[in-house]
Amino acid sequence: MDLILTYLTALGLSGIGVGMVLEALGVPCFPGGIVIILAGFLCSQGRMEFQTVLVVAMTAYTVGSIIAYFIGKNFGEPFFKRYGRYLGVGFQELLDKQNLPARSAGAFILLGRFVPGVGNLTPYLAGLVQLPLGWFLFYNSLFAIIWASIYLYVGMFFGNRWPAIVAFVQPRLIGIAILGGLLVLAVLVIRDIRQVRLQ
Repeated sequence: MDLILTYLTALGLSGIGVGMVLEALGVPCFPGGIVIILAGFLCSQGRMEFQTVLVVAMTAYTVGSIIAYFIGKNFGEPFFKRYGRYLGVGFQELLDKQNLPARSAGAFILLGRFVPGVGNLTPYLAGLVQLPLGWFLFYNSLFAIIWASIYLYVGMFFGNRWPAIVAFVQPRLIGIAILGGLLVLAVLVIRDIRQVRLQ
């Protein structure tokens, strides 16, 4: 934890900006939410300013979203056929979701961003179905404000209480690790049982 915070402090606002561009582009496995939470942690320690981090996060997120929007608009299907697997989506999955924005641009962008598997595709699909750029930017910016603010406040909340959290968790780490291992094992066993039943 301390190493990650030191790294983020060294990168500063530019690190947060790059992270938010990657998050908006939907790069698989990139922990954009964690970056913002850790930025909130640093805000609680007075090492970063909340308003500045929020503006940088929103701006960078918007830049990434616009890039994704124009990729979807100008390259669309050929792009996803060739590079979709790198974004964690197959072409057939894209076709299944392509009609979603037509129902409601606002709901699709605001709510779709929170849905795993759909959120990363939102700006690409918005461009692909030719949503007006103005409306896309409006709803996308609204989402960015809500998302970044929530995650920053979460980081600040835990940052202010970090000594108490460490004091509570540290003596219980072994038990937490064992419990986590048992939960993973249980999920794997249940999955195998279901697969056997389906066969």
